[in-house]
Amino acid sequence: MTAHQTLLPPGWPRPRGYANGVAATGRMVFTAGVVAFDAHERIVGDDLGSQFRQVLINTLAILAEAGAQPEHIVRMTWYVTSRDDYIASLPAIGEAYRTLIGRHFPAMAVVEVAGLVEADARIEIETTAVVPPAGA
Repeated sequence: MTAHQTLLPPGWPRPRGYANGVAATGRMVFTAGVVAFDAHERIVGDDLGSQFRQVLINTLAILAEAGAQPEHIVRMTWYVTSRDDYIASLPAIGEAYRTLIGRHFPAMAVVEVAGLVEADARIEIETTAVVPPAGA
């Protein structure tokens, strides 16, 4: 097995934009729920698409502190305050994802919630990454 293996049972269609499962070997790195804060803990953007971009920027900065790169992400759980806003924002979400993470698709879940602790936040994401052992 390589450091990361996408899990796709035989006969299942390949999902678009995520993986059904991922097996990984290495050092695990976890983020808290990350929102679209700037360096002064102010929410960046008032729409889900722009907030998503900032959440990814913040997430990648946190992961980098542990030596993790975008391709080391194995799981993301997204909490959105509106399914309708999420669907309407898919073009902006896709553009930001491709720009910042590329064509790497971890296991993902998107959950609609009634609200987030940060009142102006439209999205919050928890991420798990696995940094492969040296030489893997």
